[in-house]
Amino acid sequence: MLKKQRVEFILNKLGELYPAPPIPLKHKDPYTLLVAVLLSAQCTDERVNQVTPALFDIADNPFDMAGVPVETIYQIIRPCGLAPKKSTAISTLSKILVDQYQGAVPEDMAALEQLPGVGHKTASVVMSQAFGQPAFAVDTHIHRLAQRWGLSSGKSVVQTEKDLKRLFPEESWNALHLQIIYYGREFCSARGCDGRVCEICTTCYPKRKKPFITSKA
Repeated sequence: MLKKQRVEFILNKLGELYPAPPIPLKHKDPYTLLVAVLLSAQCTDERVNQVTPALFDIADNPFDMAGVPVETIYQIIRPCGLAPKKSTAISTLSKILVDQYQGAVPEDMAALEQLPGVGHKTASVVMSQAFGQPAFAVDTHIHRLAQRWGLSSGKSVVQTEKDLKRLFPEESWNALHLQIIYYGREFCSARGCDGRVCEICTTCYPKRKKPFITSKA
């Protein structure tokens, strides 16, 4: 199967399986999504969703969060891992939002990436899911599937993002990010599929005989 055919099949298959993929992180606005995505680094969405209700009960906006002691934030988000850095980042970025953006999350990729604890992936998720701007957030899981499906041979998530953006139409990016995540969790997980098990892998590479070894991002 040619790459163009793989792209078309994958796009159609994921569209059939997940026609309206929901955002897995519970939130109510751009600020709570920003905090939730920040917390999700090296942590499962399920764990984040267990932690954020207590955090947002005491502060669900940057004005209130800026007044919460870092230690209080830390005690709530400890189960997420990397809590010392994340608690400081949440406190500091909240103060920056109040001081520089009147409490609003900026609808600008560069401005988001300047916030403490906010990398390119987090900024991409916020731009796409909070503001509806075309962005393609690539994490290690999407990186793995892109390699299994022959969509990218990039050795970093940065290169994989460029490859996927070039292959798929811009209007599909926001949903496709979520669709790949859901498919990976359900059918093509790191241990559940070795490139020869799930429908997309077997359809794209029906003659693959050996487990496909992906390069880590």
